[in-house]
Order: sequence, then C-alpha cells, then structure tokens
Amino acid sequence: MYSCIMKQPIILASKSPRRKYLLELAEIPFEIITQDTPEDFPADMPIADVPVHIARQKALAIHALHPQRTILAADTIVVLNDRIIGKPKDAADAENILSLLSDQVHRVITGVVILHGDREVAFSDTTEVSFHALSHDQIQYYVSHYKPFDKAGAYAIQEWIGAIAIRRIDGCFYNVMGLPISRVAAALQNVESPFS
Repeated sequence: MYSCIMKQPIILASKSPRRKYLLELAEIPFEIITQDTPEDFPADMPIADVPVHIARQKALAIHALHPQRTILAADTIVVLNDRIIGKPKDAADAENILSLLSDQVHRVITGVVILHGDREVAFSDTTEVSFHALSHDQIQYYVSHYKPFDKAGAYAIQEWIGAIAIRRIDGCFYNVMGLPISRVAAALQNVESPFS
C-alpha cells in the first residue's frame, strides 16, 4: 500500500525491534539508521512533552546526515504518579519497577517526530494501563525468563506479562509496544505531498 505512496523508504531512527515489527505490520517501507543521542531533558519540562523532545533529538541527529529523507523517530516513557519510570538497570531494578506498577494504573506516552526537509510533524499518544496485583513469584518469573532490561517500565505488553498482569488498557495497544502505528501511518500518508 505505502510503497506506491512513498517515493522512497523512510528512515526509522530506532533500533527497537517492536517499532520495526509495527512498521512491517503496517507494510510501510523503511530502513534503520540510528545515532546515539542523549535522552536528557530540561528539569522543568512537562512530562507529556518529554518523549517528543527525546524523539526530536533522535530525528535531528539523522536529519543532519540525510536531510532529503523522511525520518521517523519515537520515544516511549512510562509514568506512574507523575514520575517517569525508565528502563531498569538490572534484574533487581526491574523487579522493583514491576512491584511499583502492581495493582496500579500508569500511563504510557510515546512521542513521535517525523522530519523531512525543514518540515516537522510531532505528536504524542497516551495509553492508560491498569495492572492486576502481581505476586513476588510472578514478578521474579517474568524478569528471569523475559529479561525486560531494554523496556521502559520493565515490561512488554505483548509478552507473558501482558496476558497475566494487565487488567485493562484505555488507548492504543500498539502505543504501549512503542509506536501508535495507526497515527504514524496516517501522518506518513500525508508526508510526501506537503513535504515534496
């Protein structure tokens, strides 16, 4: 579908296998090019703006190398009680994070930035996720078997824990995976015309 719309594959500025999978699922042609960029942000920045800010830094780093290409970057954060929960440092940290999320409602916010030339499309998508109470054994099992160390909030909704722990979600399921793919697809459909 998109191969006849896009003049050339977009650049995905992310190594995330989940984002790669979702672009493939939507049949959006792409190639992966990444640059290491800082993931810091101003201390007074509203939490909802943080993932867009970080995604913009990723996109700009690639844009400097490929200014004529369409670039897609994204960043996902987990927020519990107005506190950003990052990626776990190790197994003990992952277990602690999941203990915090147990029997609570948290937000997953993904910021998306699409760049082409001097034009930018930027937005964020928020999904509320409600967890059942998790036992210590369930948390230990998940961390030891699935090793969620590269995931914000120390979990992946599409894995075992999604089936066991999640009571309900309000919002886009794929957003929790790391990319609100329907919104991205809609934005990319309009990219070639206004950006050309």
